[in-house]
Amino acid sequence: MRFLAIDYGDKRTGFAICDADETIATPFTVVKGRARLVEKIIGIIESEDIGAVVLGLPLNADGSEGPQANRVRHFGAQLVERIGRPLYFQDERLSSFSAEQKLADARLTRKKKARRLDAVAAAEILQTFLEQKEA
Repeated sequence: MRFLAIDYGDKRTGFAICDADETIATPFTVVKGRARLVEKIIGIIESEDIGAVVLGLPLNADGSEGPQANRVRHFGAQLVERIGRPLYFQDERLSSFSAEQKLADARLTRKKKARRLDAVAAAEILQTFLEQKEA
């Protein structure tokens, strides 16, 4: 089954998808803003034959949930009503840090790195989900 991972943010939302064998997560795209975000997600689900969605959950360092995690859970509840697919939450702590580390060696301008960062973070979220699913 193919999964779509979402790194939901206030300014940008990153997306990643995996192969049908559920082994490799790949950055897919970044969408700026929230206008028509659910419709864009539905479009990705349909065009990429996605079977389930993984939504990054921003937990605090101690594992507790703060205001941002509550916003993500609220968005997830709205999304699951519209997509007709299972939705899973995945701890996204350190996903942005790991994505920044991966992009650090790339010879990209700061602006180009910023455009890719959220999709790479979504790939980190998805890869962690896939690895934990296998265990």
